Amino acid sequence: MIYTVTLNPAMDKTVVVENLTPGGVNRIRSLRVDVGGKGINVSKCLKALGGESTAVAFWGGAAGQRGMVFLAEKGIGSLPVILPQDTRTNLKIIDPIRQENTDINEPGPTVSQEHVAELLEKLDGQAVSGDIVILSGSVPRGCEPTIYRDMITRYRARGAKVFLDADGEPFRLGLTAAPSLVKPNREELERYAGRPLAAIEDVLGAGEQLLESGIEEVVVSLGAEGVVLLRQGLRLRAEGLQVPVGSTVGAGDAMVAALAYGMERGMAPAERLRLAVAISAASVMCSGTQAPEKKNIEELYSRVTVREA
Repeated sequence: MIYTVTLNPAMDKTVVVENLTPGGVNRIRSLRVDVGGKGINVSKCLKALGGESTAVAFWGGAAGQRGMVFLAEKGIGSLPVILPQDTRTNLKIIDPIRQENTDINEPGPTVSQEHVAELLEKLDGQAVSGDIVILSGSVPRGCEPTIYRDMITRYRARGAKVFLDADGEPFRLGLTAAPSLVKPNREELERYAGRPLAAIEDVLGAGEQLLESGIEEVVVSLGAEGVVLLRQGLRLRAEGLQVPVGSTVGAGDAMVAALAYGMERGMAPAERLRLAVAISAASVMCSGTQAPEKKNIEELYSRVTVREA
């Protein structure tokens, strides 16, 4: 089973505003609301691929209730921990004229150590050797920045594969526990490395330094330049696909879903990378953070080229 852990889920309100003008009056052309948060997005995309997952998350208030109902309606398993405060709402502004996406994210509710203990107890009762546990997204107030590091240690000791897709201090600390897979984008890897990674060789070098610390697989998304996948003795690169852009939010989460889906089914690294690029491109074609349709994923999969980097 694949478990997605979302410590700070959200309702994602996506609006389209043409020629967004800071300080001026802006009018919304269209609006949609999706249940989101990085781990939740991964679960949605796993469902689109025909896979199963269980979404482990903190939920609160009316927004949290809406999130839990959504998961039930989509047939996605759920291990919820209920908070007294409302789940956050994030605003995603898409400007199709300037081709810019702007994210305005709420910090979210404060989580107590008792709530963290409840979440761990629920996941402890489910996760076993051979499962995949995906830790992704921001850490809410009240949680220690070491939480991902501690969860990686905890579930790798149980024999699970643990993926990490985060940023900042939780990412840096999580790396010290040697997760099975990490998926930074170029900017996140630059922040960790403390230097620009302008050339592909720079990215490959920084990724291989992570492998030396005990991480099994490093996948770095490069936007329009594609994706690289690194394992000991293996360097793969897939070129990006040119597709009409609906929203870039959630494209990285779709990629993580494909990597986990392929690993669970024993797919070769090159095929997992092809699937990751295809579903990421299909996600970009969607508005909001909705999961892409499987027919679009399959059509794009045939267009992805993977080669040695």
